[in-house]
Amino acid sequence: MERDHVTDDDEGKAVVDSHGEKIGMITEVRSGTAYVDADPGLADTIRSKLGWGEADQDDYPLENNRIHTVTDDEVRLKDNF
Repeated sequence: MERDHVTDDDEGKAVVDSHGEKIGMITEVRSGTAYVDADPGLADTIRSKLGWGEADQDDYPLENNRIHTVTDDEVRLKDNF
């Protein structure tokens, strides 16, 4: 099922651009805003998939109006926003 907003269950998902290129990973969803790590390491990926992730100063908030679709595996961004 596809949707156009993030939930807490999206932590650990890949963030991809409109061409399918991975550009980061959601480390935390706080108050409906996803925080993206643009260069996640293995430890960050594991922590997020286990629900242990927290956004830090290197993570960027992802505005909801940038999201095209959220699937079971990834968050795809809109083209040329």
